Amino acid sequence: MATQQAQSAKTGILTGSVPPLASGFLVRSETDAELESKLAPGTTVALVSARPAGDGGVGRGWRDSSGKTQLAVSCAQSLRERAEVDLVVWVTATSRASVLSGYAEAAAAVGGQVSGDADSVAARFVGWLRDSGRPWLVVLDDLTASAALDDALWPTGPAGRVLVTTADAATHAGLSGRGAQVVPVGAFSRREGLAYLTGRLTADLDQRQGAIDLVGDLDGEPLALAQSSAVIASSELTCHDYREHFVHRRDQTADSAGGTPAASAITWSLSVDQAELLSSGAAQPLLVLAALLDYNAFPGAVLATRAAREYATAGGRVQAVTDGLAALEYAGLLSAAEAPAGSPSPSPSATATAPPPAPAPAPAQSSPSVPALMWMSWPVQAAVRAAMPDRMIRGAALAAADALLEAWPPDDQPEWLARSLRSCADSLRLAAGALLWEGGCHPLLLRAGRSLDAARLTGPAVVYWEELAATSQRALGEDHRESLGIAERLGRAYLAAGRAAEAVSMLQWLRAEHARRQGPDHADTVTAGHDLGLALLSASRFGEAVTVLAEAVGDLERSHGADSLVTLTAREDLAAAYRGSGLSADAIALYRRTLAQREHVQGTRHADTTATRQRLAEAYLAAGQGKAAISHYERVVADMERTFARGDLRTIAARGALGAAYHAAGRMAAAVRLGEQTRTEYAQALGADHPDTLAACLNLSHAYYAVGRRGDAVKLLADTVERCDATRPTGDALRNAARISLSNVGGTGS
Repeated sequence: MATQQAQSAKTGILTGSVPPLASGFLVRSETDAELESKLAPGTTVALVSARPAGDGGVGRGWRDSSGKTQLAVSCAQSLRERAEVDLVVWVTATSRASVLSGYAEAAAAVGGQVSGDADSVAARFVGWLRDSGRPWLVVLDDLTASAALDDALWPTGPAGRVLVTTADAATHAGLSGRGAQVVPVGAFSRREGLAYLTGRLTADLDQRQGAIDLVGDLDGEPLALAQSSAVIASSELTCHDYREHFVHRRDQTADSAGGTPAASAITWSLSVDQAELLSSGAAQPLLVLAALLDYNAFPGAVLATRAAREYATAGGRVQAVTDGLAALEYAGLLSAAEAPAGSPSPSPSATATAPPPAPAPAPAQSSPSVPALMWMSWPVQAAVRAAMPDRMIRGAALAAADALLEAWPPDDQPEWLARSLRSCADSLRLAAGALLWEGGCHPLLLRAGRSLDAARLTGPAVVYWEELAATSQRALGEDHRESLGIAERLGRAYLAAGRAAEAVSMLQWLRAEHARRQGPDHADTVTAGHDLGLALLSASRFGEAVTVLAEAVGDLERSHGADSLVTLTAREDLAAAYRGSGLSADAIALYRRTLAQREHVQGTRHADTTATRQRLAEAYLAAGQGKAAISHYERVVADMERTFARGDLRTIAARGALGAAYHAAGRMAAAVRLGEQTRTEYAQALGADHPDTLAACLNLSHAYYAVGRRGDAVKLLADTVERCDATRPTGDALRNAARISLSNVGGTGS
């Protein structure tokens, strides 16, 4: 199955980076039948590793690679082909960031709202799954405890199926608490192993000689069978020949290790030997680079960069990279797939049907033809890393970091590529450690953090910048230039995540440090002051925010000019601080001045101009100037309807605000009409139980009551209270407001 991104066809929608089915994939009748029968609508099934008796059970081992993901791919494909589901969401669940990104992609594919931070988008999507009658399947592949899947991110719903794969013991233990049906996946039976092996060897039937004995020696390990059959199929060896090599290598390993290793702990090294024979030397360094990336999926374009070519080949030869990657595929060490549907691919797949030709010279400046996405078995990745001497790790880590940075698109598009690069950067960061801090912070580390910020992954971004700040202070010192830059990023991440108190503390220190080192008028000091003002505003410390932001506006006017966009933005922030401090007249005057300047600089229909007009309308409404508020709100709604698609949350919110302005001005017919429209549109976009929908219901009930429609008000309030009780926590402000309103209009709110 090729990787897809929001692929719409007769088989419905498929999102996520789905691994390809292995060559010669075998339907495992016993495990497959159990999986198919258990995975009914409304259920969760978990595929877990079935360790052999006495295998220890601590940490991941070779035998944990038992084909769980392959079974999940096959199941998803089967359900789609039989039209039992028409939405498949494939999520690599090794981290919270990857889960949030996967949900955001799926939300966009089904036409959901993707405004707000990633947590909000994911929560709305999970709510959509819960309420949807559309048959869906969510696959949480390689789920680990670090993904931190709380109830807000766990997919449920009567029309849906959830399929989990995990080799993580801690995650396995917690799945039963979610009602998951656990299906252990272990080795192939002797019959299955023989069927798989002979099924791969169809080009030359003589190669099957000795297949039964080889299957016995491999203990039915899926990974060992895949690697051995790949080597045999890409060579002139028979099963008997391969078994002789295997037994010899196994005996050598057993003598040195003091015990008999797993079969796949032997076959991978034979696959490396075969890849080297096929590629004339390029395969091994490419494998080393791949082992530092994300085994769940890494972009082939990374290994096509100049940095990777220069590390892996003499003179950065293009053809050597192409041949080396193809050789690694033939030897069973990598698998590849095409680019997601509808997304630009760095280059076409290098997958072929015969062993690669001998390397041929090619211009160093050319781009090699590589697969869009590649996968690597995690036990092989761990084995390659363990076999690397320190001097090799250093060179490979720096080359991999340079290659990732070179492959990173400036605008983080396509999103699947940025998501994969972030995961690769995480993998490399954990593997390389201090190597990426030699001589300063490697730019890749900053690029990965900025990508988290741009993707609005606010929670993961805070964790990332906190870790980076701590590492930078240890490696470079607290007052190092790069440490200060990372601290600034952390402060902004706190602010974006709504952690205002921590943002204020960080930015106060940062502003003082910049002023001490560079002076009060330096651009860094002014920027830190503006950021601090925003943090104070977010923390509702309005008086302090007015002081700090007024100073920042003055500094920006002197350094950038009164009409610069950065000055206009800071001036609006100051107006918001005035509003919070109760200085309505000052706020309105400053918003009006800024609106006039934006109309002059950016145009009357620019999105920034519309946003400023909306803030001015809000200030008028808060000051009790309903007529002025209505005039601006009507213009805002009209501009948004022209600019944004139908159902856009920003337009819905503006329409609801206009309805509130009508209500305040006593224009009740218009208030009721817009209230009903807002309630309906929120329910369609977000679901009936979303807080924005419930708030719209509460506002509409007040409008009903004001025009004498008490029965409609009571009915709507009773439904709102019931939904709030079911979905909102005790003490929630919206829940309390709904109950109080129901009591006030004569219902039973207690």
